Amino acid sequence: MALTAGIVGLPNVGKSTLFNAITNSQVPAENYPFATINPNVGVVEVPDERMDHLVEIFHPKKVIYTTFEFTDIAGLVKGASKGEGLGNQFLANIRQTDAIIHVVRCFDDPNIEHVEGSVDPIRDIEEINVELCLADLETVENRISKVARKAQTKEKGAAEEYEALKKFKAALEAGTPIRLLELSDSDQDYLKNYSLLTAKPVIYVANLSEDDVADPSGCAYYGLVKDYAAKENSECIAICARMEEELSGMSKDEKKEFLAELGVPASGLDQIITAAYHLLGLRTFFTVGEPENRAWAFHEGMKAPQCAGLIHTDFEKGFIKAEVYSYEDIITYGSEAALKEHGKLRIEGKDYVMQDGDIVFFRFNV
Repeated sequence: MALTAGIVGLPNVGKSTLFNAITNSQVPAENYPFATINPNVGVVEVPDERMDHLVEIFHPKKVIYTTFEFTDIAGLVKGASKGEGLGNQFLANIRQTDAIIHVVRCFDDPNIEHVEGSVDPIRDIEEINVELCLADLETVENRISKVARKAQTKEKGAAEEYEALKKFKAALEAGTPIRLLELSDSDQDYLKNYSLLTAKPVIYVANLSEDDVADPSGCAYYGLVKDYAAKENSECIAICARMEEELSGMSKDEKKEFLAELGVPASGLDQIITAAYHLLGLRTFFTVGEPENRAWAFHEGMKAPQCAGLIHTDFEKGFIKAEVYSYEDIITYGSEAALKEHGKLRIEGKDYVMQDGDIVFFRFNV
C-alpha cells in the first residue's frame, strides 16, 4: 500500500535537510520487497510502540514495521505555475503524491539566505498556495471548456460536473484551496478525476532553530504557522530539521536518551510520519508468531478479506475466516492461551471490518 507524502517548500527552508533525515532513516531493502525506490523517495518505518510490546510476548526472529513513503519535491519559486524555475517538475511530482508536507522556515540565520530576503512564514505559505491554486485553476478551466459543450447537448452527468467545476473555479480565483470547501459526494467523485493539487490534505511543518524546538511556544514564527494551520483544520508540527538529521544517525536507544534530555517526547520526524499515516486514513493490523511479527497498513473501513489480500492475493481469493483478538487483550492476558481461556479470541467472517490494533490469523483455501 504505497501511499506517499510530498515534501514541499521554498528554497532554503530546511526541506532538503529534513529529507536527508528521512533517507538516513530509510528501512533496509529486505524489509521493503517488490519495489525499486527512486532517489527522491524515502521509505521509513511507522513508529508503533505496540510492536515493541508484542515482541516481548512472542520473541520473533524477525520484526517488520509498516512503512510510509516520502517524496522530495523540486524546490518552488514564484511563477512555478507558469513553468518558472523547476515549476513544471514541481507540479508534476506533487500530483503523484497523496498528501503534502509543507515545510516552513521559522528561524533566523544570516548565513542561510532566504529567497525573499527575510523570514516571514505566512508570506511563504501563501506564496506556495497561490502557485498551487493557479495551477489548479488552469486544470479546471481546461476541463470547463470541454464539459460546457457536453452540458449544452445534455450529455448525461455533464450539467452536474459543470456546476461542480464552476464551484471549484470560483474558489481558486479567490485563492481558496479546494480542500477547504464543503463538498458533496458528487463533488468528491469529480475531484478524483482531476488530481487537483489544492485538494490534497496538508501538514504544516515549522522548521525551528535548535534553541526553540524544545519549547516551540516561545517562537513567534511558530505561533503564526500554528494559528494558520488551525484555521484550515490542519496539523502543525514543530521540528528542527538540522537536529532531525543528527538524530537519524543515532541508534533507537541513543535517540530516546537524547530526546529525554531535551524533554521532547518524540522526534519531529516520528511525529510527521505518524501524522501523515493517520491523515490518509491508514490503520495497522498485526500478524505475530515466532518466525515473524509484522505490522500491516490498511485503509480504515477495509474488511477482513481485503486485508488478507494485502498479505497475498490468494488469501483474499480463498478467504474462509479470520481468527482475531485485540492488542489490548493480549497485553491484558499476556498469552494467546490465556486469551482463549477467557473467550477473547474471535472468529470473524467476510463482513468483518478490521480495526486498528487487531492481531489476526487468516484461514484460506485455494
